[in-house]
Order: sequence, then structure tokens, then C-alpha cells
Amino acid sequence: MATMAGKRDYYEVLGVARTAGQKEIADSYRRLALRFHPDANPGDENATEKFKEAAEAYEVLGDAEKRARYDQYGFAGVEGGAQHFTEVEDIFEAFGDMFSGGMFGDLFGGRRRGRRARRGADVRVDVTLELEEAARGVKKTVEFTRSLRCEKCSGTGSRPNSRPETCRRCGGRGQVVQSAGILRVQTSCPACQGAGSVITDPCDACRGHGYVSTRARVDVAIPAGIDDGMRVRLSGEGEPSPDGGPPGDCYCFVSVKAHRLFERDGRHLVVRLPITYSQAALGATVEVPTLNGKQELRVPAGTQPGEVFQLRGRGMPDPRGGAQGDLLVQTFIEVPKRLSPKQDELLRELAELEHADVTPQRKNFLTMLRDYFVPSSEEQDRAEK
Repeated sequence: MATMAGKRDYYEVLGVARTAGQKEIADSYRRLALRFHPDANPGDENATEKFKEAAEAYEVLGDAEKRARYDQYGFAGVEGGAQHFTEVEDIFEAFGDMFSGGMFGDLFGGRRRGRRARRGADVRVDVTLELEEAARGVKKTVEFTRSLRCEKCSGTGSRPNSRPETCRRCGGRGQVVQSAGILRVQTSCPACQGAGSVITDPCDACRGHGYVSTRARVDVAIPAGIDDGMRVRLSGEGEPSPDGGPPGDCYCFVSVKAHRLFERDGRHLVVRLPITYSQAALGATVEVPTLNGKQELRVPAGTQPGEVFQLRGRGMPDPRGGAQGDLLVQTFIEVPKRLSPKQDELLRELAELEHADVTPQRKNFLTMLRDYFVPSSEEQDRAEK
């Protein structure tokens, strides 16, 4: 399962096994919320962070669909779908003011908070780029499905000229108090989902939802130098709020295709350049491919296979505004599979010269090779005895 730096596994946060049922998960979350509630730990920033961490874990594991994605893909599976709580107030809103009454109200001084409109859900879309597009930056048009307010009922969910009825279960308050042993919490009414009213004559266009699914087309500017796995946020292009709040965001996750010539290493590019034996031995000026065309590179005499040359500023831009990366040229000796008669003649003559005039390095290797296979005098004496 994929992990994310600085974040703990959600099951570890709630202290439950991966096989835990929904009731066990909910009970564990309530215990942690009670323990780290800000009113019970005034001025304790560590407790507040644990309170937020537990809420985020429960927001994913308490939802069957999000939990399934998290179990399969880890944090990547719920990226953009999990709500990251930055304010304690957001937690009270997300879970229906469950801390404003009952046992929490008794223990923490009956704290009351006004309900704020909830933010819409985020959506995810994937974008695939060529390396050249990632290098220069590009504008892409992405398509995804999101909801829009139903025009026929103006988002009310009720048929025109009809009105929702007051919820009988909560009396229009949108909240109910539920008990679990000694724990009493106030949660959103399950009958009306916290709305305080029930649609009895639903709109035939949206079937009472107030929203209809539609296909959206949005232009996104991809910055130059973006890397595989990075994302671009389109503010306000996500799902609408269910109760008049701000819409969510659209997150464009970028993947960059493998290139036939270049390998990427952060801001740097790597290219493997074949050179001949004569070029490596005698030196040569060769043409090197770059993202901006060809560039000449001086290969000095005596270049060894695998040697790397650096072309500064010929790599990838930094999407955060840093220095341009470099192009790293790694040479390797290309051995021809077929030789012309003249090449064959010259190479055989060279081989004879190398055999007659052995370099010190090769003589040393041949000496070690001879000593390895020829036993020493001591070894011979032991063998004769």
C-alpha cells in the first residue's frame, strides 16, 4: 500500500485492525475525539493535531467506498477525495455537530457552534504528457463528470410548486441525539441527512437530488518542468456544495511518458551516446541530441566507456522557479556487427600491434592472470609431497 511522507496509516491512527467493522471504527473514533477534544485540552496544540488526525482517518474509514480505495491504493486512492481538516470548526461541521450536545456538551461546557455551509467535494482527473510538453509547459483541456444545480427545480429537489415537508424524526432541527452505552452524541438526522426537511414530491429531472450529472470541459495550464506524479489544482472546479457553500476543487494528476532517448532524474536529463572505438581513443566532436535540437560535444582522446559529460542548462526547467537542470551525456563504445574488408584488415593490424606493444595496465593484468593459473613453487612442493 502506498504511503505518504509525514502521514500515519489511518488504521494505526484509530488503533484498529484492518479487518475492523464499521461499529468498531466509529467507537474508536469517538473515544479518540473524547480524549483529544480541544475543550478537554485547552492550549494543547499536540492534542488538537491528534483530534484533526483522527477526524481525517474516520472520514475515510467511516465511508465504505473511500475505505475500499484506501485499502487498495493507500493515500493515493483517496487523494483529492479525503477531507484534510485544517480547522477544528470544519470537523464539527463535517460530522454534523456531533460534539455540540449530549455527553460532549456536558463535559466541555456545552460548546455551541453555528453551522457553516459545507464545502463541495474535490474531483480528480488524470493528464498524460510527452516529455517535450512537460519541458516547455502546455495547456490541456480535461474532461470529467461533476454535478450542476438542476435548472428545473433550482436545486431544491422538489417538483415546481411543491415544498419539502418538515422532517418528523428530528422536528426540523436536522440533528438527533444517539446513545451508545454511556456515550451520547449529537449527529445529523439519518432521515433527512441534516437538512431538517424531507422531499415528498421529487423533481422528475433530478429525482429529488437537486443536482444533475454533467460532463465538464476545463482548460488547465501545465507549468514547464512538471514531473511525473505532480498535480495541478483548479480552484472551484469540483463538486458543488450540498448546502450553498463553496465548491470543491479539481486536481489534475500528471503522468509523463517515458522518452525514447532521454531518461529523467529530477531536473536533469540523461542520454546514452554511442561512440566508436576510434572516437574514444583519438577524440572527436560529436552531435548530441537535446530537447532544443542538436549540440556539439567535444569528446577528448582516451575517453572511457561510461564516462559522463555535463551540458549545463540543457535539462528540465524547475516548476518552482529554480535553476534549469543539466543534460548528462553518458558515452558507451559501439561495436560494429559487420566490418568492411578494409576495416577488418586495419583492426587485425591494430590487434597485432597491441599484442606486441602491451600497455603497462594490460601487462599487469596478464601477469596476474598467469600467476592465477600457474602454481607457485611452494604449491608445487606441497603437490609433490
